Amino acid sequence: MASYKILMAASEAAPFARTGGLGDVLGALPKALARRGHLVKLFLPHYAKVEHNNLPLRPLEPAFEINIDGKQYPASFEGCHDRRHNYETILVNNEYFYDRPELYRDPGTGKDYTDNDERFIFFNLAVMEMIKAMDWQPDIIHVHDWQAGLIPVYLKTLYKDDRFFAGVKTVLTIHNMGYQGVFESKRFRKLGLSEDLFYSVTGPFEFYEKVNFLKASILYTDAVTTVSARYADEIQSSEEMGAGLQDVLKTRRNNLTGIVNGVDYHLWSPTKDKKIPFHYNRSNLTGKRENKAVLLNKAGLPLRHKVPLIGIISRLADQKGFDLIARSAENLFELNLQMIVLGTGELKYHDLLLELEKRYPDKLKVYLTFDDDLAHLIEAGADMFLMPSRYEPCGLNQMYSLRYGTVPIVREVGGLADTVVNYNPETRQGTGFVFKEYTPEALLETVKRAVELYTRKKIWTKIMKAGMVQDFSWDKSAARYADLYEDLVRK
Repeated sequence: MASYKILMAASEAAPFARTGGLGDVLGALPKALARRGHLVKLFLPHYAKVEHNNLPLRPLEPAFEINIDGKQYPASFEGCHDRRHNYETILVNNEYFYDRPELYRDPGTGKDYTDNDERFIFFNLAVMEMIKAMDWQPDIIHVHDWQAGLIPVYLKTLYKDDRFFAGVKTVLTIHNMGYQGVFESKRFRKLGLSEDLFYSVTGPFEFYEKVNFLKASILYTDAVTTVSARYADEIQSSEEMGAGLQDVLKTRRNNLTGIVNGVDYHLWSPTKDKKIPFHYNRSNLTGKRENKAVLLNKAGLPLRHKVPLIGIISRLADQKGFDLIARSAENLFELNLQMIVLGTGELKYHDLLLELEKRYPDKLKVYLTFDDDLAHLIEAGADMFLMPSRYEPCGLNQMYSLRYGTVPIVREVGGLADTVVNYNPETRQGTGFVFKEYTPEALLETVKRAVELYTRKKIWTKIMKAGMVQDFSWDKSAARYADLYEDLVRK
């Protein structure tokens, strides 16, 4: 396998700044690729939140200005070399665009920053100019979601005659079709591109009379990937799954691949997790029972080892299936179970969960926050993990849960379908419980099935252990990305 110079560009990555799965992926994939011998540079915006991580950053030269719609914005850079994993992260500085309390949303309004288009136009252009200034010509530019998706567009428009970029191939990974970078038509001029790219009949940016960054990126990149094989099919199949771009994706079907995300088992493993009080493994599950006791005590719930504890760590939103939980809540909490929920999201679900917590104080504890330490403890201490998503491009928690012996209950969609095998009572094989129909009845029936089987300890332990040996490591996913890069370079 050849070694390639790979530029990664994304809007977030752990440990610098993250809001969810995208940040987790970009915190792990560059490391996995570097382990395979590739030279990787990861570019991120330098948000205010990065400052709190006390990372060993060093200034990089040069600094310059980026023109957006006739205005000049200064761009400077800082680098951080991960010597252990042998890759470099480069942060793009601009106080006006990035010195803000949140990454994408204005906490004062609860809505996206009104200039998010300019913030990421600046980022895309700054990345391209910086690699030129560094004289570091990549073989592959791998961009993630709409925030970095303009790079493939600019390569084939503004920079099409620039010999520095000759032969560079691009990959776009779509982590969630629900986020596309859609702006009012009058904002198109900010891009600095020919108006034909919007106003012509086949304008790659035009989307119901608005500007769509992701649509253009899909059309201009050399290869498109999504974060699971099932999701790659789903987003071409319907308006709901494709979020209006299903027909555009069909035009790229021959260049569209699903590669399931991986898990960083150095961080997420019950044998070495630094954030849980008791370690355990497949041969000795004692630590899991002890973690459950710690978790229930922390939550103020009574210790009932014969009653299953269900964990949920999620954004509280319709997409994650909370409308199903809302409609089945009364019947759900009639079952012999306990539940702990961790997450934030739509206010209607904050209110619902707090009301349910009052009604079922011995069964439900709700944490309306994000707490990484608690997330690890929930994975280690819960008996089951519930993910009833309407759609789920990949999902990571079900894969974490499998490794921790926390049996997942999921809907048969996206990456959940690709990673969890429904338990078959006839063959007594499976790693979790899966339901197909998006209805409260299907959810309730599946949870009931899991709760009933929990009392049959021999069978339950077999399901737990079957999940714990599943391998969703990043090394496997990185190998598939490396094969894709090689195919592109050879072509």
